[in-house]
Amino acid sequence: MNSAKRRQKNPPPGETGQEALYLRFLSDKQIPIHVKLRDGEVVSGWIEYFDNRMIRLTREGKPNLFIYKNQIRTITESARRKTVRKTGEEEHA
Repeated sequence: MNSAKRRQKNPPPGETGQEALYLRFLSDKQIPIHVKLRDGEVVSGWIEYFDNRMIRLTREGKPNLFIYKNQIRTITESARRKTVRKTGEEEHA
């Protein structure tokens, strides 16, 4: 085999710059999210603020949370969103 073909590719960069763009999108649109923490606990709300080390999760009827990013396992958008019909009834999509 050719030595050039055997050369391994470099791993992808650890930081792509997309995290901040995605968090900005979630924050600007106030998209409801679920945050799964490293200990398995799941908290829900929307991102009001974030920086390089933490996010502020705003929750209705509950205290807001400052969560360090190194404690976050995953962030997922909530599957259920409220829509309002012309009759004024709430429906979960």
